[in-house]
This record gives sequence, structure tokens and C-alpha cells, in this order.
Amino acid sequence: MHDPDSRRRAERLRELVFRYGCREFVRRWDGMVHAMDGGLWLHRHVWQGRPLVHLVSVDRALLERFGRDCGLALERLQYKPLKDPRTTVRQEAWHWDLGGPVYPPHDPRLFGASAETSADV
Repeated sequence: MHDPDSRRRAERLRELVFRYGCREFVRRWDGMVHAMDGGLWLHRHVWQGRPLVHLVSVDRALLERFGRDCGLALERLQYKPLKDPRTTVRQEAWHWDLGGPVYPPHDPRLFGASAETSADV
């Protein structure tokens, strides 16, 4: 993703995020469940005054494929075990820090349904 054209780079990153099924959630609980079920959770926050996204999952292979397609160095994939909010059992999990030129553009289509909403379907 080392494209000097920021609009073209953002569009390619948007396509990549959709191709991999990345999702955002209003509630952290729903994002954690999505990640614990092997999905890719985009968790936006601010770190040292800069916008940052953690792309979180228990599926390391999927995160590695995303990273390769995004041009990220595998050494930057971070290991951080997380507690599944449904069971409180800690599971192996990993995340990418995505910021600067690889900060995923905001897109309302990325928002997944909450557990309450999907139970009603």
C-alpha cells in the first residue's frame, strides 16, 4: 500500500477491508465476539493523539493473509490473548495496528449487526 496517491490508496484499502469481511461494531462486546469467532474486527481508537485501528482476530492465518495483501511486515503482527466475553476463557488472539497510510477509511457498510439484532433475524 505504498501508493503516493492517497485517494487511490484509500480506495484499494477499502476494497481489501471488504474482501476480507472486516467489520466494525458499536459495542465492543459484539466486536470481541466477532473476533473470537474468527472474524476480523476493526476496533478504532486514538493512540497518542492519532487515529488508529486494531484489526483483531483469533484467526492468525487470516490476519497474515490480510497483512501480506496490505503490504505489512509479518513482524508487526502483535500477539495478545483475549478473554472471550461469552465465557471469560482466554484465547490466543492477534492484531495489526493500522494507522497512517494503512488507516481503513470510515464506511458505514462495515458495521456489523449486534448480537441482539442478529438474534432477531
